[in-house]
Amino acid sequence: MSTANPATATQAADIITDAGRAYPPERKRRKITSHYPTWFFIPAIVLYLIFFAIPTVSSFYFSLTRWSLFDSTFIGFQNYVQFFQDPQLYTSFIHTLIYAFLTSATKVVIGFLLALLLTGPVVGRGYLRAVVFFPVLLSTIGVGILWKSLLDPFHGMVNAVLGFFGLPQPGWFTDPNLALYTIAGVDIWKGVGIATLIFMAGIVAIPNEYYEAARIDGAGSWNILKRITIPLTRGATATVIILSLIGGLRSFEIIWATTGGGPGFTSDVIASVIYKQYQAGFYGLSTAGNVILFLVVTLIMVPLSYFLNRKQVEL
Repeated sequence: MSTANPATATQAADIITDAGRAYPPERKRRKITSHYPTWFFIPAIVLYLIFFAIPTVSSFYFSLTRWSLFDSTFIGFQNYVQFFQDPQLYTSFIHTLIYAFLTSATKVVIGFLLALLLTGPVVGRGYLRAVVFFPVLLSTIGVGILWKSLLDPFHGMVNAVLGFFGLPQPGWFTDPNLALYTIAGVDIWKGVGIATLIFMAGIVAIPNEYYEAARIDGAGSWNILKRITIPLTRGATATVIILSLIGGLRSFEIIWATTGGGPGFTSDVIASVIYKQYQAGFYGLSTAGNVILFLVVTLIMVPLSYFLNRKQVEL
């Protein structure tokens, strides 16, 4: 015959007795506050202040001065007045807008079409992806020099091939009517790989169940593209538009490496005009031009970004 342990019996009685009793809330654990993670933000903050915030604020001040490396004289808004009186400003501003919107729109269209191709069952897909993305890895100045050599009107390979087939041999970078558009084509060739990559990420992220359900309902390729792929890659489209437009508005390296703003001033943009002012020693004037370029980019991109993101949320 077994006998119960008195301690065990007492505990069981306590459990039965306390079954209907409300237990007091557990005492909250004391939070351990530590500033250790905050220290990791300090290097980023320091770099941001040194390389972005302080130079940006300083540029606003120095745009109101006539300055050199050793001294500066406050002259108010004279630099801005002189900059807007420059006859090159209006034409360069128009060229900047044409260049930016042309390159941005073309990158969106070509990048989306290439992304559709490279996410489908195409032969040699990995190789084609590498070929499309390869120009992105090249130096911008190197790309400009390369295409300047290829499109040379007298010794370039492109015109040699055109002449072999009896076709016209235009002056790609020397014809005032072609220079800006030729540079835009080179920019598109170099930057379309990034647009393609972003679109590929957006297309791959679409759940495959949507496509399967559409095919079961009898939807064709065009309806699937219009009803599923395009709407669900609108976020990628907004990203490509914003990045391409900012890059187009600020473009300088390819233009300077290919034509230097010529022939004449037919391919000058705001950035190249600013650089020419800096070369001439008008540092305050070129700083004012940089501020104007910053404001132009901001005034265009902030409303556009808000509009694109708002439309994306509404979907």
